[in-house]
Amino acid sequence: MTQPVDRSSHGAVNLTELLTRVENDHELLDELIEIFKEEFPRILLSLQKSIACGNMKDVEAASHAMKGMLSGLSVTRAASIASRLEQLARDGKTSELTEVLALLEREVNDLLPELDTYTAEKKP
Repeated sequence: MTQPVDRSSHGAVNLTELLTRVENDHELLDELIEIFKEEFPRILLSLQKSIACGNMKDVEAASHAMKGMLSGLSVTRAASIASRLEQLARDGKTSELTEVLALLEREVNDLLPELDTYTAEKKP
């Protein structure tokens, strides 16, 4: 029988912090994860398209939404990168957006599988 992996210092999600935020309410956490899994790809796509089109207002809005979603799930490194995108868009610094978006994409690459692994480990 395999033991659950402690991901508090590994991976994208700070699971210890996240469980503290939801007061160890695993049902609430499952709901938050399901909402995130539905919304995250849509917002990421919106962010990618907005950057490609050079629409700074939409980049700022999508980055802000992404930052909030990631912060809410204790994905702090990626939330910080989303915050950087938001600031770049606000300041009109378009030349750095593609590079910072690539950094965000690398950071969140394993996020959905990581969340799936967490929910699978909890099941009997």
